[in-house]
Amino acid sequence: MKILVTGATGFVGKVLLKVLQKRGHDIVVLTRNVEAAGSKIPVHCRAHEWDPAASLPPNEALDGVEAVVHLAGENIAGGRWTARRKRMISDSRVISTRHLVQAMERMDTKPRVFVSASAIGIYGDAGDSLLTEESPLAEGFLAEVCKDWENEIFKAKNSGIRTVALRTGVVLGNDGGAMDKMLPPFRMGLGGPLGNGRQWMSWIHILDLAHMYIHAIENDSVEGAYNAVSPQPEQNTQFTKTLGECLNRPAILPVPGFALKLVFGEMAEILLASQKVSAEKIINTGFVFGFPELPSALKEITEHPYHQLEMEQWVPQSVEKTFSFFKEAGNLELLTPDFLGFKVLKQSTEPIEEGTRIDYRLSLRGIPMRWQSLITDWKPNAGFSDIQVKGPYSHWHHTHEFEAKDGGTLIRDRVLYKVPFGTPGDVVAHPFIQSDLHKIFNHRRNKVRELFG
Repeated sequence: MKILVTGATGFVGKVLLKVLQKRGHDIVVLTRNVEAAGSKIPVHCRAHEWDPAASLPPNEALDGVEAVVHLAGENIAGGRWTARRKRMISDSRVISTRHLVQAMERMDTKPRVFVSASAIGIYGDAGDSLLTEESPLAEGFLAEVCKDWENEIFKAKNSGIRTVALRTGVVLGNDGGAMDKMLPPFRMGLGGPLGNGRQWMSWIHILDLAHMYIHAIENDSVEGAYNAVSPQPEQNTQFTKTLGECLNRPAILPVPGFALKLVFGEMAEILLASQKVSAEKIINTGFVFGFPELPSALKEITEHPYHQLEMEQWVPQSVEKTFSFFKEAGNLELLTPDFLGFKVLKQSTEPIEEGTRIDYRLSLRGIPMRWQSLITDWKPNAGFSDIQVKGPYSHWHHTHEFEAKDGGTLIRDRVLYKVPFGTPGDVVAHPFIQSDLHKIFNHRRNKVRELFG
């Protein structure tokens, strides 16, 4: 099935793309900046540029599309809710959805299904009440955004398109989302309940959410609004206790509600609101959770010690020709941006093979340093890995894979890395390191396209 995805470079979008690819779907992406998105989209797919607040998507992006998944939206936890930020949060959901639905309405052959994100913020703070899709909708900023959002989503029904809104809870996963904010203090033994800790948290593991989108796409009986949460919500006190146990750290330092409001302002609402949300409706459609219980979900997440970067690029050249270029250490200089001052100094064997050590010189943010890599998993015309032996990272493992595909070669890169100085280093340095890595790999992507056609 040909599936169009918006918000593909986001936390949920990247995971969804990988699951869609594994299931054999043909993927098309809408993104604000195709060039900048290159290293953030983990699978090879067609990408079209779209400013969701300014215009309708380009017609060619929707051509032949059978399903549309809409994930685009400003991060609600990205900063204090100033008047400007609240407008961005609302417009990025409401106006983008309006434009997307209008584009689908104009198609001669319309998509069979439209699945959009929504949020359980539509229910507001409900104490200990169990919330179903039939529960009263709340008032307040988040609830009003969600109501306006869903109003635009369900206009797609007027064109005969099966329409689904997944009201999503707190999404838990590795290397992004809510856990990105929670894990550092807990790893340092500074975690604890928020406010009085009695508020209910309705959560979902990111893999379950990705599979729920696919379930909604592939099952014609799924239509309307569904709560995208696990079947077992937890109170904040129990959530923090379980997270502490998974990390073998105490979780006894509470954060008073007034302190959260002082730091985050109105945004503290998303941390203190109590939402005990039912998953019964989606379960009744046959959906099966992989992580229905919090301990197994948090265990799976906390067992990932590394950050990850994945990308794919197709080139119209044979595997043999492509591999022969990448196996030459000197060619790395051609693929590396000038700001790194990258230079290959020596290699232990000629040619490169299993066990070869390569020494480089480079500069990171103006700091000169040396790097030594060890080549492992050497498979001619198929792939190899380089592992940092000496260098700036606590861990670096870069896997290069080459696969013959569609008359050319699919180049697949996967980097697992760890920032130095443990959790404090991660908190301080990782945003800058991540930004630099995306610049480096986007430059590499552009050079490969230039060199290989």
